[in-house]
Amino acid sequence: MAIDVLTSGQACGATVTGVDLTAPLDTQTVAEIRAVWLEHHVLAFPEQPMSDDDLERFTLAFGGFGDDPFIAPIAGRDHVIAVERRADETAPLFAENWHSDWSFQATPPSGTCLFGVKIPPMGGDTLYANQHGAFDAMPDDLRDRLTGKMAVHSARGGYAPDGTYGADDQATDRSMDIRPSDEAMATQLHPIIREHPETGRLGVFSCIGYIIGIDGMADDAARELLFELYAWQTRDEFQYRHVWQQDMLTMWDNRSVLHRATGGYDGHHRLLHRTTIAG
Repeated sequence: MAIDVLTSGQACGATVTGVDLTAPLDTQTVAEIRAVWLEHHVLAFPEQPMSDDDLERFTLAFGGFGDDPFIAPIAGRDHVIAVERRADETAPLFAENWHSDWSFQATPPSGTCLFGVKIPPMGGDTLYANQHGAFDAMPDDLRDRLTGKMAVHSARGGYAPDGTYGADDQATDRSMDIRPSDEAMATQLHPIIREHPETGRLGVFSCIGYIIGIDGMADDAARELLFELYAWQTRDEFQYRHVWQQDMLTMWDNRSVLHRATGGYDGHHRLLHRTTIAG
């Protein structure tokens, strides 16, 4: 049976039904989902009471497991991370800044899968920004100044010992098992404007969530250009707001969208299980 696809009506995103993710998927169904994923960049699969085994099997159907640094997996699993916030937690919200997952790696993950284990009755939406749309609508002057430039990516701002989730954060009541390290100081170059490796479509790759400079540019000039880019690539017209449900799986394409978390559910426990799909 062919899958059913309902587009969000926003800058990207679609809801997929007519498929059971608690069972193995045949080759044709995987191909259909991949085609829809590449078209819409963010897919939501509601009413899928998946186990961690199901989540891992789905992830493997779309590529191997990506490498998830700086956050420990849940007990008994090597590739499943808990994205969690307790009802009484006071630590700053996790992943509130725009980013593309692990863009500081030599081969960043192609996608991320996130499953709603415990979803509050309000808040906690995830925002996505379509980076193909941002490129297509970009003013010529900004596009010309970015074309050919290589961005310097690093995890240091988040996961170094003095980063956002470093020593000071470790002293809070954060429920997630984040493990800062000096390894976060490493850097990696990626083109700011690049072709999507599967579709060939041009888009912006990542943003100042993990980009710390531009290769060959003075720091002040690079910072000015990056903030101009950031203001453009996160504009409202490029965004999709995803509203979560219990037992919903969402998968997104890190090569074509940015994402960020939102709050608004204080006093409620929120738990999602996450895997990454290797690049």
